[in-house]
Amino acid sequence: MSPVLRRLAVALPAVLLALVVGAAPAWAHTELESSSSAANAQVGTAPTSVSLTFSEEIAAADATVSVTGPGGTDYAAGPATGDGATLTVPLRPLGAAGGYTITYRVVSDDGHPVSGTVPFTLTSAGPGAAATTAAPTAGAPTAPAPGTTPQNAPTAADDGGAPVWPWVVLAVVVVGGGAVFALRRSRA
Repeated sequence: MSPVLRRLAVALPAVLLALVVGAAPAWAHTELESSSSAANAQVGTAPTSVSLTFSEEIAAADATVSVTGPGGTDYAAGPATGDGATLTVPLRPLGAAGGYTITYRVVSDDGHPVSGTVPFTLTSAGPGAAATTAAPTAGAPTAPAPGTTPQNAPTAADDGGAPVWPWVVLAVVVVGGGAVFALRRSRA
């Protein structure tokens, strides 16, 4: 085996490994690990706040969290506050029994936005039920009918951004092409 081939046989796997390992952090976006109220939970007593715990520390300043109930009313009483990987949002007194949805948008450590929803059902009217007869706010999401259980599970969907895999494929093609060129040149 020629010295050029030996160098390529050692260097090519090392370069490919470096590319894959270097790209791995870009593949890992934050994920919702748990919430209070839990996804699809049947809640008997209206919570006074909701909490979301993620797989990495989240900057509260870059987070948006809302809690909508029957009729599209938003019950968030202030911005999210953070404690490491957990965000907490205070709530106004919840109203009618029925479907409520926690909607969130956070930013991963790598700068990629991640959003999702956590549905839960309030089985007994909350303390704000008598006072809440407001019409839905413009553009608010529609909540499930009172007494129904939402069918969607929590999601953590990407809001765009370029995927990493095409860059990895391109790097493999470039390195492979260089190896072929070097082999042909060494034979000449």
